[in-house]
Amino acid sequence: MAQLLILNGTPITSKTTIKADLLLADGKIAAIGENLKNQYPGIEITDAKGKLIFPGGIDPHVHFALPTPAGPSCDDFLSGSRAAMAGGTTYFMDFVTPSVRQSLKEALLLRQAEAGNSLLECGLHMGITWFDETIPAQMEWCVKEAGIKSFKAYLAYKGSIGIEYSELEQVMKTAASLNALVLVHCEEGDAILENQQEFLKQGKTDPLYHALSRPNETEAESVKKVIDLCRKTGCHTYIVHTSTAQSIEHIRQAKKEGLPVYCETCPQYLLLDESVYQKPVHESLKYVISPPIRSKADQEALWLAIQDGTVDVISTDHCPFNTLGQKDQGMHDFTKIPNGAGGVEHRLKLIYSYGVLTEKINLQQFVALTSTNAAKIFGLFPRKGEIVVGSDADLVIWDPDFSSVISVATNVQTCDEDIFEGMTIKGKAWKVLIKGEIL
Repeated sequence: MAQLLILNGTPITSKTTIKADLLLADGKIAAIGENLKNQYPGIEITDAKGKLIFPGGIDPHVHFALPTPAGPSCDDFLSGSRAAMAGGTTYFMDFVTPSVRQSLKEALLLRQAEAGNSLLECGLHMGITWFDETIPAQMEWCVKEAGIKSFKAYLAYKGSIGIEYSELEQVMKTAASLNALVLVHCEEGDAILENQQEFLKQGKTDPLYHALSRPNETEAESVKKVIDLCRKTGCHTYIVHTSTAQSIEHIRQAKKEGLPVYCETCPQYLLLDESVYQKPVHESLKYVISPPIRSKADQEALWLAIQDGTVDVISTDHCPFNTLGQKDQGMHDFTKIPNGAGGVEHRLKLIYSYGVLTEKINLQQFVALTSTNAAKIFGLFPRKGEIVVGSDADLVIWDPDFSSVISVATNVQTCDEDIFEGMTIKGKAWKVLIKGEIL
């Protein structure tokens, strides 16, 4: 494999900022040092003067080609991985979502076939969407035979993929015995269902009622119960897309107690607020995600939690649907709007622009939140997630001076809407390298 020398850049790790050259060879970072050009005459060179160099972004939470009654999410593994790469993400993790009574093995093989056209290396979490006495043995097969060490459970979406707390406890006990991790979508599914039915009965059908049917306590109460199960089972527990101040407080206390709890949030909860649901129906459709976008106070609590280390990872939960033909199926019934929005292309530039440049976080925290911490949690470190000798040469050369405005017209991700439309950003992935090759 060809060698490449990156000169004059500023590599950023989760601990340091240095001025150094990088030698890439055989898909790995082979050397980090000064004046490497003199030691390797005739080698191919990329001049990164004025640029920052980050480890490739890791997004452990995307949903490409997710099947729904409104059709699949509108990025498949090909277009989704292309969008990820364009945004500086070089590794992502998606989900296997078995249908009820489908074996985990069968669902995995089908999903692996779908993931085959990804342009990037990726991992899969196994969804536990139903439960009976065979599931523990199937989970053991996933870990020992298929190498899958993370499982996802949903406490929302009752009647389709949601499971009960008693079932989750068994899943967590099994995962703990297998040294595996459980990701949990924390929302009180029964309470949400009740709220939805009540609103529909009253003729309240707009997207606003999607948000009102899922008030803060439906998430926070669920987070509290899941932490109790973490304490009881000892299972390493990763709480996805955290959106409320109350949830954050429960997680902060759990971490102080020393429980093995990890916390994830997403750009939409950091940068948007509930006023989006006041827009006309045809515009507010695109903001129907679960959990919904919250208040400015919740937003501020999340930023504080990022600063104090309560939040470990910023992912995207990338799951976009077209407004035309998909989201608009729920124009007169918010429960029929497919839940989800895009973001895999924008994650790094949004957090750089609105986190680093506003001095909410520093560059080391940026790298930790978008790459290093996920690599550590999901068993990829130190192969990925850091700039060290011996790690994969998955790198982002970042142009800090580039300015643009997010627009569907220029997006790589394929969707007719964007929840971040019109936001000004600074910085972009100038060159993206996978295993030392500039793509």
